[in-house]
Amino acid sequence: MKMHSPPHPGEVLKELCLEPLELSVTRAAEALGVSRKTLSAILNGRAGISPEMALRLSQAFGTSAESWLNQQMQYDLWVTEQTVGKLDVEKLSAA
Repeated sequence: MKMHSPPHPGEVLKELCLEPLELSVTRAAEALGVSRKTLSAILNGRAGISPEMALRLSQAFGTSAESWLNQQMQYDLWVTEQTVGKLDVEKLSAA
């Protein structure tokens, strides 16, 4: 089932992981072994969750790497669907 306008995984990370633990971006970045700039870009939706980051998040927050990657894939697919639009199937069968 497709989600309508899924949140960026960075938003989920902020709301469900960092805020409940009262972690600052600086402290979370240090714990994850990444730069503050890298984590900030993810939290602000300017960068996606890579497989490496997914592993770091899964270890830090007791989640699965697959769940982070799935969130990223769902978000990316939704964004792409907004820009690509629908194909004209009739043109395909007329070719």
